[in-house]
Amino acid sequence: MYHPYLHSSPLVAALEVGKHLDWQLGPFVVHGETMLTTWMVMGILIGGMFLASRKLQRVPSGGQGFLEYAYDFVSGIARDQIGPKDYKKWLPLTGTIFLFVFISNWLGQLPLKLIHLPEGEMASPTNNINTTVALALVVSAAYLYAGIKKKGLSYFKYYVEPFPLILPLKVLEDFIRPLSLSFRLFGNILAEELTLGVLILLVPLFVPLPMMLLFLFTGAIQALIFSTLAAAYIGEAIHEEHEEH
Repeated sequence: MYHPYLHSSPLVAALEVGKHLDWQLGPFVVHGETMLTTWMVMGILIGGMFLASRKLQRVPSGGQGFLEYAYDFVSGIARDQIGPKDYKKWLPLTGTIFLFVFISNWLGQLPLKLIHLPEGEMASPTNNINTTVALALVVSAAYLYAGIKKKGLSYFKYYVEPFPLILPLKVLEDFIRPLSLSFRLFGNILAEELTLGVLILLVPLFVPLPMMLLFLFTGAIQALIFSTLAAAYIGEAIHEEHEEH
């Protein structure tokens, strides 16, 4: 993912793509900026939840009101896709995925650009393919577990229905789903941050601001798509095809 042109061009000499702040953790090399931003997102979520729920009131206001609105929103996603009987079991997972992706996407638009590193640059955790693949694999493991827990070994009848010759296609589908989830999110966020980085270098005063607002909106849409698909896959795994969610 290293692009020599972006490094050699005088217009975008400060924009680095493919360079990372690498940390050596035993036998592993990790991207330090991704680790930092991931912990920042988790800190924001944990800290925000703690502050908003510290003094609960009968009539919510301020942080508690926002927290209850967020709960209702993610509950609606899970309920619509999984169904009213089973959605509460999977709400912690789908809700956490939505909030993590949402905060990650928004954090990368402006605040992280103000932090300078000796190597690489701060960016959304979802800007890194490793993060999005990890999230997609969690979703895949979740819907497989949900289907097996709900239906037992009869869940695997799905792979040979309506006739056994469809088995390779059903197996291929299980590989395509995480690929689609991860590359869709990664590609959109990377493209947005690269576009924003180039605009800040070329026209730093006026043009980037409306683009930031647009990317905040699209970042929220990406979080909604990812969490909705995650809930839809779980719902599909635990329900028969003829059942209404």
